[in-house]
Amino acid sequence: MLIDSHCHLDRIDLSQADGDLTVALNQARARGVSGFLCVDIDLDNFNDVYRIAQAYDDIWCSAGVHPLAKMNAVDLSTDHLTQLAMSGDKVVAVGECGLDYYYDQDSKANQQEMFEKQLSVACDIGKPVIVHTREAREDTLHLLRKYSAKGLQGVLHCFTESWDMARAALDLDFYISFSGIITFRNAEELREVVKQTPIERLLVETDSPYLAPVPYRGKSNQPQWVVEVAQCVADLKGLSLDKTAQATTDNFHRLFKTRQSAEGS
Repeated sequence: MLIDSHCHLDRIDLSQADGDLTVALNQARARGVSGFLCVDIDLDNFNDVYRIAQAYDDIWCSAGVHPLAKMNAVDLSTDHLTQLAMSGDKVVAVGECGLDYYYDQDSKANQQEMFEKQLSVACDIGKPVIVHTREAREDTLHLLRKYSAKGLQGVLHCFTESWDMARAALDLDFYISFSGIITFRNAEELREVVKQTPIERLLVETDSPYLAPVPYRGKSNQPQWVVEVAQCVADLKGLSLDKTAQATTDNFHRLFKTRQSAEGS
């Protein structure tokens, strides 16, 4: 059984699922997907992701602010974020947060302050952080190292960076999550990172509705296509899909501490 460790269920295209999220989820479940982490990107949409998580036994969610969200760090209240992140067992992480200099070079200071606030909250409440990083390797690792000393744990999601960065994150006890990008024709270097990442520290995700894997590239991504991501990982590592699914599912439950609630649902 697979888990889609990062998806935006409040944003996916439901036109191929009769406009019904339950239908889209059942399409994934029919392919062996046993859980979904619906990730928050803005505190204004937290209620939407929390409502979805509350409605289904096999869905969890997070609370956080994406680095490209139109928000001033001064306005990000750590007390408010803490309150949301502690809303209940369904909220298992802080994020998606991080640094993205690829799209916005002018807001580095604001991004860093927002990221630090969220890392601090994650440490204070003992929940892992979901990290978005793009073209910001040195600053991302600097802040992860700073808060690692305070017990920070988490995952670099939708990983597209170098093996050197992956290895540095692994040294901090972080997990690495791969998306449909690893199936793209021009992603040979990233596939080499997949090969080198230990299976016991690896997660799979869709990041749906974005980044649909081959052979669905160009379409609005769906949670069921996490199977294609996992199959690519399995092929690169010379493992069966079943073993890859079991390992990545175990990793998910270990990181997000969801095993008990999953077994009880």
